[in-house]
Amino acid sequence: MPNERTTEDIVREHLKRTATEGQQVDEQTSGLPRIKQALAAASKAGAGAGKPEFIITFPTEAPDLVIVVECKADVRKHESSDRSKPAEYAVDGVLHYSRHLASYYDVIALAVSGTTNDQLQVSTFRQLKGSPQPELLQSPHGTPTSLIPVRDYIDLLTFDPAVKARTEAELIAFSRDLHNYMRDYAKLSESEKPLVVSGILLALRDDAFSRTWSRLKARHLATELYAAIERVAIDADIPEKKRVTMLAPYQFVKTHPELTRQNSQGETPLNRLIGDIDRHVRPFLQAYHDVDVIGQFYGEFLRYTGGDKKGLGIVLTPRHLTELFVRIANVSPLDTVVDTCAGTGGFLISAMMEMDRRAGADMERRIEIRRRQLVGVEQQPHMFALAASNMILRGDGKANLYQASCFDADVVALLKNSEGNHRRPTIGLINPPFSQKGEGLHELNFVLQLLDILAPGGTAVVVLPMSCAIEPHPVKKTLLERHTLVAQMSLPNDLFHPVGVITCAMVFKAHEPHQYSPQPTWFGYWKDDGFVKTKDRGRIDLNGKWSATADSWVAAYHAKLVQPGLSIARKVDHKDEWCAEAYMETDYSTISRSDFEASLRNYAIFRLVHGGPESADHEGQD
Repeated sequence: MPNERTTEDIVREHLKRTATEGQQVDEQTSGLPRIKQALAAASKAGAGAGKPEFIITFPTEAPDLVIVVECKADVRKHESSDRSKPAEYAVDGVLHYSRHLASYYDVIALAVSGTTNDQLQVSTFRQLKGSPQPELLQSPHGTPTSLIPVRDYIDLLTFDPAVKARTEAELIAFSRDLHNYMRDYAKLSESEKPLVVSGILLALRDDAFSRTWSRLKARHLATELYAAIERVAIDADIPEKKRVTMLAPYQFVKTHPELTRQNSQGETPLNRLIGDIDRHVRPFLQAYHDVDVIGQFYGEFLRYTGGDKKGLGIVLTPRHLTELFVRIANVSPLDTVVDTCAGTGGFLISAMMEMDRRAGADMERRIEIRRRQLVGVEQQPHMFALAASNMILRGDGKANLYQASCFDADVVALLKNSEGNHRRPTIGLINPPFSQKGEGLHELNFVLQLLDILAPGGTAVVVLPMSCAIEPHPVKKTLLERHTLVAQMSLPNDLFHPVGVITCAMVFKAHEPHQYSPQPTWFGYWKDDGFVKTKDRGRIDLNGKWSATADSWVAAYHAKLVQPGLSIARKVDHKDEWCAEAYMETDYSTISRSDFEASLRNYAIFRLVHGGPESADHEGQD
């Protein structure tokens, strides 16, 4: 007969399986004086010492953190209506202990009930030292509702959405100052700036360099920086050929004359840059794994690149869009995800975070995700270096990056059949280069190539210029002969601000001809994501609308809801327009005469100005 011991066994096994280095697990009592004192009068019965099921501490890494766990076998005893019965209910009991421990520690409190993994209920709370009341623990994906790896509890202790938003704003402001310093004093080119940032972040992962860089003589600092980057790449087990390719763009740091030029105080630009990045960027990267920091800097540097908004050669996909695409594709921990236009790896990072979230405490699956389930192709050498560094900084997928064109036959063969490194991809996410002039380089050619690479039944979610949706093109016929157009969503007009290109998203199912699909294509009108343009920070979720908007869009897509003014379903073929605006029923109750006249003017201007491709200055990447 299952009882509370069964629940404890589940928790005990979890703590053992997901253990982090230096953790100490005690049951009911602890030898640490502060815990003894905190629990001395914490009995749930009202007299005597409190005895939680588990007490987890981290004497070396986090001496002021304690995780306390209370278990109940019966899920009906998970939580009382007013949390006033600590002896009977798991939540009530663990919060009782948390209040006592919070006089001495930061506390994470876990209430666990149930006797099988399938029925387990978990509530997770945080109570910082000195705080009068506990609160639900937050993560970038909401409140954890299952047991998660011990390491994640440590990382999430200080997570706060408001703090993250403020810290990210500070990082963006720092990137502006960094850009100006690199331009004025280090004399770096636009492509060199993000390489220096990523190279320094990599080098700071090397213990020897991290400890000694501030004491190195100016003439040695650049060569030691490169040597540290090389050591980190070797430690990451990147195959030698890929490692050589990745390291090549960093060679310039050893010989760039301005990086090691001393000022009157004896400081070099490289010394200043390492110190600033160590203070301002590395802590952010360690705290917030879901942010493509390298891509963030690349995008911000682009904003400050004078009049040529394409000075760096590409336009990166906004993070909220990469996260949205991952949800549209319904990425699971068992999928293999490919981005054949990888850029800095933004889509792969968002996919990894979602796969980790859904893998929960399955550490073996998390390792497998990083080792075999994230695949990228990037043609530009410096972008490949940035993507590889991004992956190393997160301990994922770096061995499955290919520096090549996605049209290279050898790479395509590897992507389809590389059982030794990874399975054939089941999910494809891309933002292809826009407005390429070469034969076979139309945006739809990139989509066709991606779909041909995917496993049968795989899903591709792509961002494209609106011209691909409304203008005829021979590739459209080929696409639908081989694959199914599942959906198209028209995206906000200024999504890629300051680059002026109007875009849409399309969803395809691979290797299932469109004519045999029993379902019509679903069209969504996703023009308002709640973001606003600001002078210094670009396009941001200033009013906090995005989370609810994303939830409603994802729910509408997966349910294929038809809503006047927002979505519609239609049978289409290659000769039709693939856009919501062509078929959507308008909700006239929300439209004024001025709205109608403005829409007509805007459409007339759009057709006049954008008779061909919307923009000749957008090259999409992640």
